Amino acid sequence: MVGRMQGHDSHRSVRATIWVRGRVQQVGFRWWTRARALEIGLTGYTSNLGDGRVQVVAEGSRADCERLLAALRGPGTPGRVSGVTEIWTAVGDGYDGFAIR
Repeated sequence: MVGRMQGHDSHRSVRATIWVRGRVQQVGFRWWTRARALEIGLTGYTSNLGDGRVQVVAEGSRADCERLLAALRGPGTPGRVSGVTEIWTAVGDGYDGFAIR
């Protein structure tokens, strides 16, 4: 994968857990989100929730997670986003790649 090298000492990783509201299921939203996360170089997953929201868990540098948040809030998303909420925590055990669940 082509991208900038991130040293563990110079870029502390964080986890952003994000909930996206609106018409975001059955419109390709999870696939689109995964593609954006992989382009940025994040790991984690995205999944549909029973209440119609999509949950995104992304790990990487704070700046890279902010880039994904900006994309999720931007005009180019599939469907129709009515709101995005996030919480920031320390990374967990980590993820291999970025999965759709």
